[in-house]
Amino acid sequence: MILSVSVSSGFREEIRDGISSLTGDIRVSPSNMNIFGEDASVDFSSGVTDALSVLPEVDRVTPVIYRAGIVKNGDQIHGVLFKGVPVQRAASDSSRLGVRIPTRLRDLLGYAAGDRLTAYFVGEKVKVRNFTVEEIYEEVMDGSDTPVVLCDLADLRRLCGWAEGESSALEVALRPPFRSSSRVQEAAAKVSAVLLGRSEFDATPLMATSVMRLYPQIFDWLTLIDFNVVFILLLMTVVAGFNMISGLLIMLFRHISTIGTLKSMGMTDRSIAKVFLRVAARTVLTGMAWGNGLALLFCAVQGTTHLLKLNPVNYFISFVPVHVNLPRILVADVLSFAVILLLLLIPCLFISKVDPARTVRAQ
Repeated sequence: MILSVSVSSGFREEIRDGISSLTGDIRVSPSNMNIFGEDASVDFSSGVTDALSVLPEVDRVTPVIYRAGIVKNGDQIHGVLFKGVPVQRAASDSSRLGVRIPTRLRDLLGYAAGDRLTAYFVGEKVKVRNFTVEEIYEEVMDGSDTPVVLCDLADLRRLCGWAEGESSALEVALRPPFRSSSRVQEAAAKVSAVLLGRSEFDATPLMATSVMRLYPQIFDWLTLIDFNVVFILLLMTVVAGFNMISGLLIMLFRHISTIGTLKSMGMTDRSIAKVFLRVAARTVLTGMAWGNGLALLFCAVQGTTHLLKLNPVNYFISFVPVHVNLPRILVADVLSFAVILLLLLIPCLFISKVDPARTVRAQ
């Protein structure tokens, strides 16, 4: 049960963070043009960034530039999406065109850190740029076949011939308390209201799109995982409960003469049931302690080594993610313990059927 909760939380955390790193929690973009084109520039220097930054839900607002391109390594080529983000560089590295490529592109074209990456940008005329692969990052698949190459915003701005302050879109990152699905939608509505109020100051109409609307299939899949986890938890609780019922019945049958003796000495059915329930509760707690320990040990090993792998085409990430959510684990423990003890009340009804005269005489 703990593994189910941890893996479910792991998928949600890894995929949520990975998708947000690609698009932000909310994307502010022009409502009347393609943001991936060479001429799809918007001047965000009119104060819209400052207006969004003061919202309590917003952590940061980042300008980005998107450009479709083709990369080549030897005889192999592949279409990619270049994403320009602000990068702090030393003065000595200002002339170096560095990029970060995903593991998928590394596997497709055989790149390694330090290699030269030749990119072709098709517009009114074809532009060629040589980049240096500075880092290879673990990407979260977004359901498309287009890898995202991260580069400096200033490099793409010069490539497009855009002025300072011009970008393709703004990516709004929310603070952790506001990153649930419902709160992201509420924050997107507030951002849309701010944009609507500034429409008279902005030359280009802008719209706010939440990450759930950008990738609905991924979040529907996460919701399905959560449903499966709830079903697994219920099923495991029922199975564990009936196992404990069987164990308690065996315990009662083995001590039927003791029950008869206690009843003949004046002990009530409720008092006898409490004795057996205390023994059963101690057994349940022992098993839960072992289960918690083994589950947390597995989570620690998997979280540090990523030993179990997945096919990212089907699961969006390349390993089984785990995220230890202690409040959820404690809730699962408490609820399971309570349900099992309630189920154990069923075999305790057997105590009232024991006839002390017959059991003592048989003894």
